[in-house]
Amino acid sequence: MKKGAIFDMDGLMFDTERVYQETWEELGAEYGVTLGDVFAREICGTAGDREKEILCRYYHTDDAESLLKENARRVRQKLTEVVPEKPGIREILAFFKENGVRTAVASSSPIELIRHNLAQTGLDQYIDSMISGANLEHGKPAPDVFLKAAESIGLPAEDCYVFEDAYNGVRAGHAAGAYTVMIPDILPPDDEMRAKADLICDTLTEALAIIRS
Repeated sequence: MKKGAIFDMDGLMFDTERVYQETWEELGAEYGVTLGDVFAREICGTAGDREKEILCRYYHTDDAESLLKENARRVRQKLTEVVPEKPGIREILAFFKENGVRTAVASSSPIELIRHNLAQTGLDQYIDSMISGANLEHGKPAPDVFLKAAESIGLPAEDCYVFEDAYNGVRAGHAAGAYTVMIPDILPPDDEMRAKADLICDTLTEALAIIRS
């Protein structure tokens, strides 16, 4: 078993990726643009300059920062009362804690939202470090956020699991050299994902059973 476990947040720990995509669609309607599946594939899991470039291209604007802030504000408002957990997240985190595996959350979301979601659900008790890729120069699919998360728990990425749902996240975990586990959410695995992910499971419950075996 690896000594560290790094978790993406939206779409992996919590069923919130759909909230983000719905909010991007709302903003798209206000900007008079149609986004669609290709946008979701490109934006999902990204951060930093890459995310801003995608937003500017699809929304026909040079003010991606305002879009990011408004999207984050609306998502936070929608998640004020309930943050829906993904099946198996509490069990796998408890298992890692019981077995001395150090844990980190590495998400493209702002750090305030990461802290809110973990505190709201009480899952913060299982987490040793929280890392946001929002202000990193290179967001996913670059490996930077996972490398930083591994460093924050005192381990090389090669000695960590990375749990991801998104294509860009799987690419980032693979590039970091971590043992990358894909738990698909809104996008099913394609040939690239099957090549880059070390393990693909339908749920975190299934992944836990394999790790335990």
